[in-house]
Amino acid sequence: MAIGSFCLVLHGHMPYVLRHGTWPHGEDWLYEAAAETYLPLLSTIDECDYLKGHPKVTVGLTPILLEQLGHDDFKDGFEKYLQDRIERAQSDHRAFERAGELHLAYLAERWEKFYGDLAKQFASLGRDIPQAFATRAEAGFVEVLTSAATHGYLPLLLEDSSVRAQLRAGVSSSERVLGLRPRGIWLPENAYRPSGPWAPATSWGDAGHRMGIEQFVADENLGHFFVENHLVEQSRPCGPGFNGGPSVHEPVWANSNGYDRKAVAAFARDPHICKQVWCGFVGYPADGVYLEFHKRQGERRGLRYWKVTDRKSGLGDKDPYYPDDIPGKIHEHVRHFCDQVKQRLWDYHNRTGRHGVVVACFDAELFGHWWFEGPAFLRDVLLTLNADSDVELCTADEYMRRHQPEKHVIMPEGSWGDSGDHRVWTNSKVNWIWQIEYRCEVLFGKLTYNLPWRHKRKLREILEKAGRELLLLQASDWPFVISREQAVDYGIRRFVQHVARFELFADIAERLAEDPKYMTKLNAVQKSEIKDAEIHDVVFPQIDLNWWNT
Repeated sequence: MAIGSFCLVLHGHMPYVLRHGTWPHGEDWLYEAAAETYLPLLSTIDECDYLKGHPKVTVGLTPILLEQLGHDDFKDGFEKYLQDRIERAQSDHRAFERAGELHLAYLAERWEKFYGDLAKQFASLGRDIPQAFATRAEAGFVEVLTSAATHGYLPLLLEDSSVRAQLRAGVSSSERVLGLRPRGIWLPENAYRPSGPWAPATSWGDAGHRMGIEQFVADENLGHFFVENHLVEQSRPCGPGFNGGPSVHEPVWANSNGYDRKAVAAFARDPHICKQVWCGFVGYPADGVYLEFHKRQGERRGLRYWKVTDRKSGLGDKDPYYPDDIPGKIHEHVRHFCDQVKQRLWDYHNRTGRHGVVVACFDAELFGHWWFEGPAFLRDVLLTLNADSDVELCTADEYMRRHQPEKHVIMPEGSWGDSGDHRVWTNSKVNWIWQIEYRCEVLFGKLTYNLPWRHKRKLREILEKAGRELLLLQASDWPFVISREQAVDYGIRRFVQHVARFELFADIAERLAEDPKYMTKLNAVQKSEIKDAEIHDVVFPQIDLNWWNT
């Protein structure tokens, strides 16, 4: 009989890049993630099933990611991307042979087969990656989580209506694209705030008393979410069910408004287990035998032929990659990881006598994209733990149905960002974003409250376009890439573009409410800007203004 459970949670997300550039920032991000993470993850699940391994994976696919993966532009562009990869491998192979670099030529052959197999897999799925995950969810192998529509950073949004709209748009999108309604949610950046006094990220905007994030989640009939460990470890007990302090090895009912039966369960990420993978110093991907992510052959879209060698070495000192070294190293790391999971579960069981859970949360793109061998590692972890009678593999939803939480807590505020707070998303580099974003929220609230859009179709359509741009400018990705100095120019440009389009539609809506014939009076610039928005911003085709108003 199992003494505890293991829940693997992979958070798949990509900002909205479709029709917004290709390289170095833009659609290539999406194509790389699909080729190196999402398709390999599906293969991992299928292989475990074929080997009678009963895979169980909780996968967060953010609505903005689903919108892009389901779009025909992505499907067509991805096929061209894979063909480009195949041709690049063939070209590298010829060049390496001419130079007498026979081992590198062999690696180029492997890349050609890798991308060729992906092209066949993509075609076999009907070019529909979201539906492939939905099919595996229906088979019981996967639980798919929803999220805020565009990964908006919920604790910092000014208006409750914006939090509701992000969640409602997200659930609606997930249900439309997947054909199923998720029962759990990945809060963007694991960012949470309890109910109570709240102050905006900047000097603009009013402070006040705000609802806890879990109350918004409960209102959308979502039953569980995930947080960083310190939020549970530093929580305060409330209500019944307390026997010992809160632990990362049991979900808790989040009740920041005091004991409330309309509660949502919070699963805490196990920091010790996750450190084994993500830590740049002791994590498995830093081992010298694995494929080096940063060194590529040539420049644009170059392929990788070198291994980590030493994490401290420069790119010029990397040795060639040797695939034959990988299986043994994967076995070593899988055994260590699974032993650590079992030890954590046994320690908790011996201490409390209870059935605990180890929750391992990661960015999905770590596996395959950043760590090329990651999908093979996940496959062997799932197979190994499935064969262990001490451990129950489960999704978060399955754990909830088998082991209902008993403890009600009031959690503090925080995220899984640096220092566990909001500093990555609110700081001197990006607070100008919040100044603008807050003004957009307030303006949109006034427009949807005051204008008669329920009875005027043209007005409603213009406000729906403004709502789409508001969702897009709220993405947490823009302050993130600016704070991290990863793609500063791109992040600024994208945010400003969506703000400009929002302001265009807001202005037209106000004028249209005063003059029903205003659409016929638009000048050439306005018409061009409207067309530009319609060409580039093609997600969330069914905006509902009631998301903000009820």
